[in-house]
Amino acid sequence: MGRLEGQVAIVTGGASGIGEQTVRTFVAEGARVVIADVQEERGHHLAEALGTQTSFLRTNVAEEADVAGAVDHALAKWGRLDVMFNNAGFGGVGGPIDELDMAAYDQTMAVLLRGVVIGAKHAARAMKPARRGVILNTSSVAGLQAGFGPVVYSAAKAAVAHLSRCLAVELAEFGIRVNAICPGVTVTNIFAAGMGLSGPAADALLPRIDAALANWAPLGRSGQPADIANAALWLASDEASYVTGQAIVVDGGLTAGRSLEEFGQRLAAAMGLTPEQWQAMREAARGAGR
Repeated sequence: MGRLEGQVAIVTGGASGIGEQTVRTFVAEGARVVIADVQEERGHHLAEALGTQTSFLRTNVAEEADVAGAVDHALAKWGRLDVMFNNAGFGGVGGPIDELDMAAYDQTMAVLLRGVVIGAKHAARAMKPARRGVILNTSSVAGLQAGFGPVVYSAAKAAVAHLSRCLAVELAEFGIRVNAICPGVTVTNIFAAGMGLSGPAADALLPRIDAALANWAPLGRSGQPADIANAALWLASDEASYVTGQAIVVDGGLTAGRSLEEFGQRLAAAMGLTPEQWQAMREAARGAGR
């Protein structure tokens, strides 16, 4: 029996990246899943591949009617809603603050923050009468520390993390748990989209992005969509029944800090030392400490 056996979930942004992997993981664990996304071709293809446990519905999370429709679709098709994963997102507007395009700002916040608020609103509408449910929101390490994303994206993700805490307190009396997931450097098409690529061109770039980012985190590899999907599965399951109001970081140690070894290598490079000279200095220091 799967960990989500008999449950019904909605995954926004469910046609690709973290969302797609989460849909696959939830289905493998027994859930029935509404794939809510604007990517119609990918969404229909995924639903066809996974069969009757899934249903695709074109959903723009910035439009309340679309999100309300996704919740109503889940209720009409399967009679319940147990998990709402507000995951849809994109990189959004960038550039210096003094050159900020405010129309692009509005679009970015509409997807990254307003979309999460709308998702939580309509999930709560369905979950309150049942007095149980799980709401998950995708935040980011960029919402916890500066330097991991554009300013507006980072501010929106910080708001999502705190929104999750506030909603957890508000909805606790109804048995609804709310948590945020904060991915680190996770290899998805969001990086390729930032370069203006989409579709097959974006997919083809993923191995190169993976290789370029592999050494950022102390664990020595990039994050994969499955890492986030597995965290979402745990938070959605009864195994996390006492976990709410948290921003769960899944980043391979990225935000924990850099190693002393890396600091030493950077220092050696700044001093003009070759790798061989740096290694010799390390060995000498170890010998002196015996």
